[in-house]
Amino acid sequence: MAVKVRPLHDRIIVERIEESEQQVGGIIIPDTAKEKPQQGKVIAAGKGKIKDDGTVTPLDVKAGDTVLFGKYSGQEIKLDGDEYLIMREDEILGVIEG
Repeated sequence: MAVKVRPLHDRIIVERIEESEQQVGGIIIPDTAKEKPQQGKVIAAGKGKIKDDGTVTPLDVKAGDTVLFGKYSGQEIKLDGDEYLIMREDEILGVIEG
């Protein structure tokens, strides 16, 4: 997959990682009632945050990282028919290692 968008500054583009089908007490939850996943794969990242003195602080995340983010983080966008989130690095809660 080749994203044709390069996020600016401290923004990143994330593709949600879909979770497997949820079951609660043997009941299958329909897609309309499921919550959106709160983890995703970083597809593209900007160069870094620009400080007041003009220096650039590089981002801690890079393309390929699996990250956790808040339920209402980011702005949903569509590229080539696929849905992604674009968000600032400070909306990332953590990076999943391994």
